[in-house]
Amino acid sequence: MDEMTVRKWALIVGASRGLGLALVEEFLNRSWGVVATGRTNSLAHLKLLQNGHGARLEISAADINDPQDIAGLRKALDERKFDLLFISAGTTNDPDKTIGEVKTEDFIRVLLTNALSPMRVIEAFQGLVVQNGMIGVMSSALGSIADNDYGSWEVYRASKAALNTLMRSFAARQAPSSRTFLIVAPGWVRPVSVARTLT
Repeated sequence: MDEMTVRKWALIVGASRGLGLALVEEFLNRSWGVVATGRTNSLAHLKLLQNGHGARLEISAADINDPQDIAGLRKALDERKFDLLFISAGTTNDPDKTIGEVKTEDFIRVLLTNALSPMRVIEAFQGLVVQNGMIGVMSSALGSIADNDYGSWEVYRASKAALNTLMRSFAARQAPSSRTFLIVAPGWVRPVSVARTLT
């Protein structure tokens, strides 16, 4: 199937590994077209996928925490429309570090990458999503306040709880809307075919 026969397109931000990469592979297998992003030095897995899917997979280098990268990507995609915008970028710190032990720079990095930057991307790119399309973020069960019965992963938990709250606020501001807004807590997924090819 070439690019001209693709009927649906997804923009997946933070797709160079893990869950984001698995999503790209799944959508390609379902005959979608995908624009996938990752940092410049982390695109090897995506390029390998591109070898098997050609023009249905477009790869763009962009750091979610770099405003110039995001602005450049937004400008490059200005004439495009997407059925799905999904933000999968994320990071963590040492899960055993308590909030009293974490370095300030590590706290800022995790909250920036997991909460603020994803929402900035959604704010900037929402206009590219069709009216009956979907906008989603990759969260985690660890972001649940009610289910936090044993602690650990304190900064990561805080970042995902913040993401959930910000996404909920964004969705509330859009009402009424024909779009679907998603906060996904998927568990752990391994992109088997790509992982096995590279190892």
